Parts: sequence; C-alpha cells; structure tokens
Amino acid sequence: MKFKYISLLLIFPLFLMSCSIEVKPKEHMRDIYIVALETIMEQDESLNKDVKFIAIDMGNFEKINQHDKEYILTSLKETYNVDVFEATFEQLKEKGLYDEDTMSLDGVLLTIDNIQYTFNNQVQLEGSKYRSSLGAVGIEVKVHYNDDKWQTKDMKDLWIS
Repeated sequence: MKFKYISLLLIFPLFLMSCSIEVKPKEHMRDIYIVALETIMEQDESLNKDVKFIAIDMGNFEKINQHDKEYILTSLKETYNVDVFEATFEQLKEKGLYDEDTMSLDGVLLTIDNIQYTFNNQVQLEGSKYRSSLGAVGIEVKVHYNDDKWQTKDMKDLWIS
C-alpha cells in the first residue's frame, strides 16, 4: 500500500510538469512567419497567376536575424518555385518591378503589419498580399502550436480590393 502512495506522489508531479511545458512563440518566430506567409499566399489565389516573384516586406518582423530571413525566403522559394526576396513597395518601384501604367506588379508583395502574442502557444498576425491597386487582400491569421508544429488555426479576410 505504501508503494502505491509513493508511486502516486512521484508520478503526479511529473504529470503536472509535463502539462505546464510552454512553447514560447518569440523563440519560434521564423516558423510562425512561414506559416502566416503561406496562409496569406493561399488567399485569393487569382493574384498568384503568372507571378514572376514574391517580395516580402520584413520591416515589421520581430525576433528574427539575417539567417532566419534567409531561411524564410528559401522556404517560400521552394514552395512556390519563383524568385523570393526581401523588398518594400518603394524598393520594388525603384527596381522597375512596378508598372506605373497598369499600377501592378509582375509578382506579389507580402507584408506582416501587426503581431499579437495572444497565448503561450498562439500568435495573431495581420498581413497583406498586393498585386495591383485592384488586386490586394488583407488577412488576419491565427497561428498556434499543435502536434509539435506551428500551423494555421484560423484565418479571416480583413479587406479586399
């Protein structure tokens, strides 16, 4: 009988410790950004037709270094089989990748504008995909940690042009 109680006393704290293990999103932002950017790319897929590039404005990205940025760019390049690079809208204009006559890009520009850490295992991001003045979409993405990976939990359109 004593053995049973001692076993329970040893097992119960281990169980409590395993339940309290937290995933800290700020330590996994590279993976969270990849999930969010891929979710944004999946929205309004007509904007993806015949894209020659994907530009990502990483100006608002938090908690990532240059190596993380390169990893994100490479990951999206492998997924979408087009050139993927970091650039702002102004930089795309300077490079001649924005057509003033058609007011459009030959690719898409992805941005992440707002990041909120809502729970230990969930992050809410607002972002957009821009192809032209009449072809853009704003998205809210909730990314959470489940089954040992970051994945989209929920997504909703914020605006469409």
